[in-house]
Amino acid sequence: MSSASAAPQKYQLFIDGQFVDSESGKTFKTPNPATGDTLAEVAEADKADIDKAVGAARRAFEGKWSKLSARDRGRLLYKLSQLIEQHSADLAALETADNGKPIKESLYVDLPQVVENFEYFAGWATKIEGETIPVPGKMFNYTLREPIGVCGQIIPWNFPLLMAAWKLAPALAAGNTVVLKPAEQTPVGAMELAKLIQEAGFPEGVVNIVPGYGETAGAALASHPGIDKIAFTGSTEVGKLIAKSAADNLTKVSLELGGKAPNIVFADSDIEQAVAGAMMGIFYNQGQVCCAGSRLFVEESVKDEFLGKLSDKAGKIAVGDPMNKSTQMGPQVSEEQLNRIKGYVDIAREEGATVVAGGATPQLEGAFQKGYFFSPTIFAEVKNSMRVAQEEIFGPVVSVISFKDEDDLIKQANDTIYGLSAGIWTKDITRAHRFAKEIKAGVIWINTYNMFNAASPFGGYKQSGYGREMGRHALDLYTQVKSVWVDLSGRPIGWFGK
Repeated sequence: MSSASAAPQKYQLFIDGQFVDSESGKTFKTPNPATGDTLAEVAEADKADIDKAVGAARRAFEGKWSKLSARDRGRLLYKLSQLIEQHSADLAALETADNGKPIKESLYVDLPQVVENFEYFAGWATKIEGETIPVPGKMFNYTLREPIGVCGQIIPWNFPLLMAAWKLAPALAAGNTVVLKPAEQTPVGAMELAKLIQEAGFPEGVVNIVPGYGETAGAALASHPGIDKIAFTGSTEVGKLIAKSAADNLTKVSLELGGKAPNIVFADSDIEQAVAGAMMGIFYNQGQVCCAGSRLFVEESVKDEFLGKLSDKAGKIAVGDPMNKSTQMGPQVSEEQLNRIKGYVDIAREEGATVVAGGATPQLEGAFQKGYFFSPTIFAEVKNSMRVAQEEIFGPVVSVISFKDEDDLIKQANDTIYGLSAGIWTKDITRAHRFAKEIKAGVIWINTYNMFNAASPFGGYKQSGYGREMGRHALDLYTQVKSVWVDLSGRPIGWFGK
């Protein structure tokens, strides 16, 4: 296990249980977003490598992996979870160096959840069952729940190891094999995970990890005729391209896409608690969260008080070296992402929104002057129709929108193409449950935000995607049902037997 502080590492592709160079010999460099310095040089997969990986996954699915008992599959997943836990400090440091998130988030949030997901689905391996159906006549009908086959999985850069766990754990528990493409911005964690998969003793070809660019490796994976199911987490724009590519082969698809979550603060809420929740909702992971509470609806009567407290706290957020445990916000993942955020801040100003905090890059010293940092930013006087309130920015930028009427609030909250998540802050339990029912989103948090557990499903409505990850519902993404009929009468059936 390499260290984040070491010299730039070199990584190969992981195909058929071995680390190999790409067919083209191409590599790409991935930077540390805090400094802009090269973190690693990584083999670049393209169509030829995807073909190799899919072939290896197919051989494994029809060979050793299919002959392994469910119990042994579960034991392998559990062993992997233990290995990850043993190496969690090194993996967290690499995650922070690769992504830019503060080390305390990598170490105390991401890595424990990675371990939890593999542990949880290790337990499911022996509990994926069929059922008997009481059909009429002397017939016996039962179902088998079987793995889909070879799964292509494309994961994003905002939670690299955790998104790998969300995808790999249920797919493997259900008996599938996998070709995983990590984001080109953050490939390092997945390649270190490959070493642990190899050490855990998974048969060759069960898991193949092929870093590369979306336009080449990702597109080849989504359109590959040898893939039985494709799972993607990322932007809605790319999700639509994935679905179109998969359609030619009628490949099964699940998508976890963008969001523009309404985070609603009522006047009767605990204001201090709601301010802390709003902070967690938008500034956690530098705002690079699909379910970020980026539309902050605040009841008019408490807007000034709330905005004052929120602005004060935002101005005190420690932005800087992500390896420092006192840092609360690190850099954005890339220069491209930083420029995207700057562009939206300019758009918001042009639309008439008012900056009450942030809105620029912070002044940092030393090596961090070249990093991709942006200050926590709050916009007031925002209308829900503005682009800053409708389009996913994926950064530490929140739009504060005031409201008076609850019926109008529901309309505004739902007035978005997205439907991934929402937050509700109130002491009125009736109102909380009523709004939880009315808001069109897959995850609702009441008096809390950004809560996740391996047993609880996560996924979106509308253009935030379809399918649910985590919990038993994730197994629906990676299994298919076969119906089996058995004649118990011993007699010819129908009029043809007469």
